[in-house]
Order: sequence, then C-alpha cells, then structure tokens
Amino acid sequence: MPNPLENVDTGNVPYVIVSSDTHAGLPVADYRDYLESSVHAEFDEWLLERHEHRRISEENNGEYIAQWEGDNAEGLRGAYDPEVRDKELDADGISGEVIFADGDAVTGMESPPFGAGLSAGQITDPKLAFAGARAHNRWLIEFCATSPVRRAGVALVPIVHDIDESVREIELLAGKPGIKGVMVPTMWHDKPSYGSTHYDRVWAACAEAGLVVHTHSGEADFESYNDNVAQYMLEVPFWTHRILWQLMLSGKFDKFPGLKYAVVECGSYWLGDLLWKADVNFGASGKVKKMSSRTKGLIKRLPSEYVGTNVFVGASTMSREEIRRRHVNGIDALMWGTDYPHPEGSWPHTVERLETDFREVSIEDTRLLLGLNAVECYDLDLDGLTEVAARVGPTPERLNQDPDLRTADDAIRTARWWFDDYGMDWKG
Repeated sequence: MPNPLENVDTGNVPYVIVSSDTHAGLPVADYRDYLESSVHAEFDEWLLERHEHRRISEENNGEYIAQWEGDNAEGLRGAYDPEVRDKELDADGISGEVIFADGDAVTGMESPPFGAGLSAGQITDPKLAFAGARAHNRWLIEFCATSPVRRAGVALVPIVHDIDESVREIELLAGKPGIKGVMVPTMWHDKPSYGSTHYDRVWAACAEAGLVVHTHSGEADFESYNDNVAQYMLEVPFWTHRILWQLMLSGKFDKFPGLKYAVVECGSYWLGDLLWKADVNFGASGKVKKMSSRTKGLIKRLPSEYVGTNVFVGASTMSREEIRRRHVNGIDALMWGTDYPHPEGSWPHTVERLETDFREVSIEDTRLLLGLNAVECYDLDLDGLTEVAARVGPTPERLNQDPDLRTADDAIRTARWWFDDYGMDWKG
C-alpha cells in the first residue's frame, strides 16, 4: 500500500482547503428561465407547493428561521451570488469547494425544480425529474464558470428513470468548466439496485468523462418513521452510503477502474468498522468458511484497498473523534467540508473550528484531510488553488499545531488492526 503522506509539505505554508460539501441554488422562482417551456405549468404548481412549505416552516419554527436568516442575510445570498460567495469562502479560509444543489436547507426555497436535488429519488415522473435536473445543471455550469479553479460543481442526473437519457446528460456535462461530478438519487425505490448491471452504461460514462459519482445525505425511508424525525436522523447516513457497498461488492470498480464514488455529509464514523468486517469476509476465509464460497472472486482487492483510489468520503465538518479515527477510516480518502451555507456546518466560523479541532493533528495529515484528498478525488488545479490559499488559507501556526509532530510510518498499519487479529496479509 503506497504511503499517501509521502512528499506532503510539513512546513508552515498556508493550507489549501477544499470544502468537500457546499451548496448552491437559485431562489426557486428564478429556475423558470432555465426550464424547458413544456413543463412551465407543472413548475407553477410546484412553486405554489414551495411557498406553502415555507409558510408551514415559519409556522412551526419561525423563531429559528428568523434568527438564522436575519443573522446571516448577506452570507446566505452566496447561494446564488458568486461575488458574495467568494467573500464568504475567503473569510472561512477556503480555497476551493465542491458544490451540491439545494442552497437553502432550512425552508427549501433554493431547491432545483420538482425536488430534483437532494429529494430526487422521490420524484415519480421521469419527465419532471430530468427537466428539474437539467435546469439546475444549466445554471450550475454558468455559476462554476465564474471561478472554475475554485468551484467543482456536482450536476444532477436522475439515473433511476432512464439510462439512455442519463448517459446523454453525462456526455453533455463532460468537459464543462468547473463540473467535476454528478449526484445520483440516494435511493432507487422500486427500480433496479445500483449494484445490478442495469446501470453499467452510466458508470462507464462517468468513468470515461472523469465525473465523480455522488450520493448526499437527505433522502431516507420516510414512510417507516411515522413523522419521528429522530429516527430519520439516525438512519439517513445508512441510506446515503448504501450505494458504496453496492458498487464495491458487485465489482464495479474492477470493471470500470476509472470510476470514483464519493459519499457526502453522512460522517465517517461508520466506515472503519464496515471495512473491518468486509475485509475479513474477503481476506480471512479461514475464519468465515461458511460464506467463502459465496464471496470468492467477487472483487479483485480487499474492500479497504478501494478506499482512497475509487472511494472517497466527503465527511463535511468532521467531529474531533472522527479526526482521531482518520487512519482507520481512510487518511487518503476523507475530505473535510464546511457545508456552506447550511446551518449544520462550520460556516461562518470555520477558522475558529479548525483552530480547535486540528490542534493535535500532524501537518501532513491535516493537509490531506483539508484539501489534498479532494484535489486527488476531483483532479483539481492544485497550482491555481495554491495561489488562492496564499491569500486566504490559514497556516499550521494559525491552527495552533506542533510543527515537530509527525505521523508514525506505521500509523495506517496499526489502525487496521484486523490484519493482525485475523492473520491477513498486509500489502505494505
């Protein structure tokens, strides 16, 4: 296993920080100009529903909404105003960003038409699903073009509805300045699962175009929760990262070696234990003879070996405990993020958060988590981002870090304890 920390700068130069999770979107009514006229009637009906949703939100949670929008009025405009956005990124020390749909996470008033963003799996009409996605994509291309070095846009492709149409959209998106990935619906509902051969042309097209496939936290099995939001909050990460095991264990990363997948905003706390169990299933057959005949030959590498090459995790504003677990969860795959302009992230106090959370972390590890892993995942312009970082990025000294603290050579080996416990070969 190559050492991901080799040749990483341990000096006091500013960090290139790439937020792996930000959001942008037009005020809902403004999407009309980006829609095909054939769906304007349906769009007008959807707009009425959005305004009713806003009214209900204010009725149920008005005090919070008023305070959030009042305290952050200017910064929230950055969801669709590139000049405001750049000022907010600069203030947070962010050089680059990966941009998802749905700028307003509080009342949903900056969502793509018909819910084609984080709620795409709930759309039942293919015509509306693609119309809403294309409207957002048209706008996103323009938005990312305002600063293609800093902005890595994630376009919308509702692949569950139509493979031919999905492949056409991916091919149209290929090579567009600033477009670095696609987001697919988190749940496939009554459609074929993502590990089936049904979607192979989609994965092949994404690999060919160099577009990273994403799922993002948002959708879950709502019908099971009986309006119990607490159950939703505990389960939504599972639905978000379920596609990882569908793609990995069905051999998609072997069939399409250039395919990359990133799961975003569901933390990283779940990953290490799943890698342990999955690695053992494939690498310690003597311990699991009962199932070895059913798993043999499904994949060419151990599950953990796909992490950092084909699999990445946009863990947003990682907890300090998740940062401590960085070597077991994937020091070469985890990507920090602010979730701007959503309230559950670190914006507008990102630098203060960094000063606390990375105090006991080596500089080389920090550089990977804050930016270099994202550069690798999305093939970003490191030289261009470094120029931005020289102006806005915090230094290790600013983050109160010990310049002499180094990551041990065997840190990853030690963290992956199951290789010793189960007598598995370590490919170091």
